[in-house]
Amino acid sequence: MFKKWVEIIFDHKISLRERMFRVVTGICMVALICILPMGRRLENILILAASLVIIAEIVKVSIQKACINTGATFITVLLLFLFPLSYFTAGGFYSGMPEWFVLCFIYISITLEGRRKGIFFLLCMAETMLCYYLSFHFPEYIAQNAIANSFLESAISVVMVGTLTSILLLFLNRLYEKENELSRQQKKEIEELNEAENHFFSSMSHEIRTPINTIIGLNEIILRGDIPEDVAENARNIQGASKLLLTLINDILDLSKIKSGKMEIVNVSYETGKLFSEIVNMIWIKAREKGLEFKLHVDSSIPSMLCGDEVRIKQVLINLLNNAVKYTSEGSVTLSVRCERLTLNRVRVWYSIEDTGQGVKKENIPYIFNAFRRVDEEKNRHIEGTGLGLSIVHQLVELMHGEISVNSVYTKGSIFIVTLEQDIVDEKELGVFTLDSRTSIREGEQYKQSFEAPEAHILVVDDNDMNLMVVRKLLSETKIQIDTASSGAECLKLTQNQHYDVILMDHLMPEMDGIQCLHELRTQPGGLCQDVPVIALTANAGSDNQLLYRKEGFSGYLAKPVSGALLEASVMSILPKELVKLSEETGQSEIGKDILIFEQAQRVSVMVTTDSVCDLPESLRKEFGISVCPYYVCTDGGRFLDELELKADELLVYIAEGKSGVSQPPEVGDYERFFAEKLTVAQNVIHITMAKHASQGYYNALEAAKSFENVTVIDSGHLSSSMGLAVLYAASMAEKHASKAEIVETIKKLRRYISSAFVIDSTHMMCQSGRISKRVQVICDALLLHPVIVLRNSKMSVGSMEIGDFAHVAKGYIRKVLRDTRNIDRRILFITYAGMDEKKLQYIQYLVRQYCPFERVYVQKASSAIASNCGPGSFGLLFMKKNEAVISYSQASKLNASE
Repeated sequence: MFKKWVEIIFDHKISLRERMFRVVTGICMVALICILPMGRRLENILILAASLVIIAEIVKVSIQKACINTGATFITVLLLFLFPLSYFTAGGFYSGMPEWFVLCFIYISITLEGRRKGIFFLLCMAETMLCYYLSFHFPEYIAQNAIANSFLESAISVVMVGTLTSILLLFLNRLYEKENELSRQQKKEIEELNEAENHFFSSMSHEIRTPINTIIGLNEIILRGDIPEDVAENARNIQGASKLLLTLINDILDLSKIKSGKMEIVNVSYETGKLFSEIVNMIWIKAREKGLEFKLHVDSSIPSMLCGDEVRIKQVLINLLNNAVKYTSEGSVTLSVRCERLTLNRVRVWYSIEDTGQGVKKENIPYIFNAFRRVDEEKNRHIEGTGLGLSIVHQLVELMHGEISVNSVYTKGSIFIVTLEQDIVDEKELGVFTLDSRTSIREGEQYKQSFEAPEAHILVVDDNDMNLMVVRKLLSETKIQIDTASSGAECLKLTQNQHYDVILMDHLMPEMDGIQCLHELRTQPGGLCQDVPVIALTANAGSDNQLLYRKEGFSGYLAKPVSGALLEASVMSILPKELVKLSEETGQSEIGKDILIFEQAQRVSVMVTTDSVCDLPESLRKEFGISVCPYYVCTDGGRFLDELELKADELLVYIAEGKSGVSQPPEVGDYERFFAEKLTVAQNVIHITMAKHASQGYYNALEAAKSFENVTVIDSGHLSSSMGLAVLYAASMAEKHASKAEIVETIKKLRRYISSAFVIDSTHMMCQSGRISKRVQVICDALLLHPVIVLRNSKMSVGSMEIGDFAHVAKGYIRKVLRDTRNIDRRILFITYAGMDEKKLQYIQYLVRQYCPFERVYVQKASSAIASNCGPGSFGLLFMKKNEAVISYSQASKLNASE
């Protein structure tokens, strides 16, 4: 019986929880057997014996019904009844029973789950304390005849409890050891399975690439010839299908490597112009076949050579561009590239892929980078794809320590933005970008070799005769002398007697592979090619293999299938210059406008935007490139755009006639359209809104921003020109190339250093807009009270009251606001007003000069949306308080020279 019980305990087919339940309950049953003799009375002994039977039945039913937590709960209730019963009948704390309460605590801790564990643990504590309390204050409840044997029973109980607890711990420890051993075994099996899977995918990739290399290579030879148009079209279709198959193979292989953690990033020097040429040449045909316009925007200041993983960058961009073409039925696909210098030798490059396709629903954006997940599957079921592309793109960008984001408006289109930091290899600017003719064979264009080298002599080593033939044919027009070898041994035999200028070497060959052959070549006694450059030309693709070839001493790496242009370019770059004669037409040529549209676009890194209620002069908005999203002003005559369709003066005249007018923030859809438009000229948008407790605008903008990963919404904590001050500081930081994170952090800190207070002439319009009650308005009018509205923590409140006529109110207000002159930043002041004449404005400026003169003073008329709330005759002095820790004077230097 005991042996069977032990076998069950260590049976891995049974869940760990069930096994622990059996062990702990078994220990408690042994404990009840041990305390049977302490029962003294026959009825108590019978109760304990019956309890053992009940517990055994509960365990059986709980396991059968798979309700262990419920069974453990019933057993706990039973124990909480039995232990106090035995405690009082055995002699209280003079007996050996108190020690057994420990097992009740252990049982609750191990078997119960969730809230029940905490509840019953507290009940057990309370019950234990209650038992001790009763036995101390009411000793008559204790069986007195049991005290004589109390010391012996206590000693036995301590030994038994210690023994049972030790056995329990040993069992549990053994259980955990078994589970850990099982986990280690499973982990080992999973690793072996992953290794086998990776080996399979790698082998599959190599075996499939070899015939594809032949297909693409020979197909390119056909395209070079003078062939009929229908044959040329078929050949181009073969080329496109082969490259698509190659892309699918690469995706599967890459996903396998990423999952196993074996994907490595290999940074190499590469030419940016060639990278863009190769990418565009693979995409524009697909776009044109669908009737889409393909646009290319390249920053002319981008360095001509950078250091990065060219293969992975190209893969990321091609995946995103392919997706853009697939999901766009009409309109255009645009690739934009922008560069920003970070340090002397490092740049940040933004790659933006924009389309006018169907877009992504807001709720699907968080899942767009999940593997095997295709959003809006029902609508996209006719579009080919596995759901791997974007997942691989996301993981590759992370491996390159970059960022990727998506901004999308459903039915309008999407923008994917990839940001990568790279080192500069050649500072020479790329200039106005056009496609490199050496890296493309375009429709209707006759092939022309990029160079000739009749005196050059190269050796091609490959165990596949078809591959040897493809290389020979692709390089035939260059007039290079080409020898071939079908094995490593044959290669060594040839290099013993012949010097070659370049050797192209396959990796995976029988008997002696390419790496072994290279090592033999370098140490070959009497060999004539010990120092000759050797390029790995292999179907064994992947960035980890690039690293391998570099470590082993190869001079370069070309993955099959290789195009004739790339093969020519690689060979030409390694051949001695004196042997190479460039073709007259080698260089850069432009493609007609019917195929590609090349534009030069400068997309700013960060654009600061705000709402029309910022009350900033138009000159400053233009100077800092600040765009505003207009509020609405709703009147009896309709809804008007703030300042665009209805000016503040017009509104005040309208209201003076007894009509109503209230402001309304832009709706979510308005913000979405606004953000989408601004993201066409900016990589990131920071939108600064009015205080969130003063307007719904903040929440509407925040909701709209969920559709765009590159839009950040900040609550300024203020309104009118005090909100405009935060916007100006953010814009000046953006102009000095501060990062998005730096701007956001600074503006959030800046909020408490902006002075925002307005004195209200008449409370009528505040009452009309719901800011104050009718009763307060009547009292203010009767007593000539003028409230001073202040903003703190994004909330409006009445800071103080001024009484009297305009001159008295203005003087008292300005004196209070400007009294702490030592802590005022005097560089800029806004006097923002609504419905005031020139005489009053001059009086306000006079008082300001008397109390605290400023370097720059802007007298700014409030927008109609602000005027609809404060009414005519209201004004405010809005400025910054000194705070060197938040923002330096240099960041706002342009403000001092404004206007």
